[in-house]
Amino acid sequence: MKNPFNVSVALYGTITALESELRAGLDRFWKTAGTVLDGGSIRLVPPAPSDFSLARHFFSMLFLYSYYRAGVPAERRVLYAAVNQCLRGMVTGCDNILDDEYKTTLETDLPPSAHRFRSVLDIMVADRVLFAMLQDYCLAHDLPVGLALQASAVSLQALTESGAQEASEEEGVDEQLEPDAVLRTVHHYKTGVLFQSTWAIPALFEKDILPEGLAVRDALYRIGIGCQILDDIVDLFADLRARRHNYVASVLVHREPEALQERMQSMLVTDPGPEHFYAACPEFAGRMKKEAFAMLEDGLRSLFSDEHQALAGPAALFIADRIGVRIDPAKEP
Repeated sequence: MKNPFNVSVALYGTITALESELRAGLDRFWKTAGTVLDGGSIRLVPPAPSDFSLARHFFSMLFLYSYYRAGVPAERRVLYAAVNQCLRGMVTGCDNILDDEYKTTLETDLPPSAHRFRSVLDIMVADRVLFAMLQDYCLAHDLPVGLALQASAVSLQALTESGAQEASEEEGVDEQLEPDAVLRTVHHYKTGVLFQSTWAIPALFEKDILPEGLAVRDALYRIGIGCQILDDIVDLFADLRARRHNYVASVLVHREPEALQERMQSMLVTDPGPEHFYAACPEFAGRMKKEAFAMLEDGLRSLFSDEHQALAGPAALFIADRIGVRIDPAKEP
């Protein structure tokens, strides 16, 4: 891996070591998926080198770092990286079905046009891979197989907290909640708790977790909320048309002048996305970006140890760019 953030040699060594663990976890996921599918009518396509790229698995790397920060041994960090790819497959598969799209988590020889069934398959395979890996780990370490069953159950419970919130918006909502209520009752579950779900299984296996263990979970929560506000900036018009909760829309309705709301409503009729609205209202757009970026960077600074603080700013910029929000550090934050 290249040194993407131009960090020190020591820090770069930590990143490359964790990236090797991430690759090992992803490899375990895909090999187990191949075993699950072996003998059936659907064939797994071997992952390409690009499927292991850090850019593609940046959030997985943050979750892996949280285990490192909490003192989880390397062997189990690899296991949890593989587990998180299962959770990603389930969440992405569900999102694909709900949004009528297809983002790949498991490449097979099914035709690309069969995107609904491909999503269903991704969910089914990810669930079976999850239990197979947990069972293998328990058997290899003389642990009761019942622990694998328990871990599988708590992962489902963690994911359904977020899923239940998504379900509540499926038919659209009529109430425009106050901004604080959006964060507290919607985004809390949609992304805050979802990011923390990556600790549902480790919490069962790690009995002697360091005090940092609790702190990194709080950090992941704030990272998730920051990401969701950035998503809301990008999805403002789409969410309004679908009658979904959106923090930016809530701020517009409850905290901004009526003239700004009227401008947004007029552009909502003519523009497919909110870009022109933000260009016409740069002060408002800048405040929304600043708030989202501050939440995201605060979470990252809490996640990274003192010697790794140099990663926080560049990581926040990278995430914002991936979501689709350009941040100029000299202006907005």
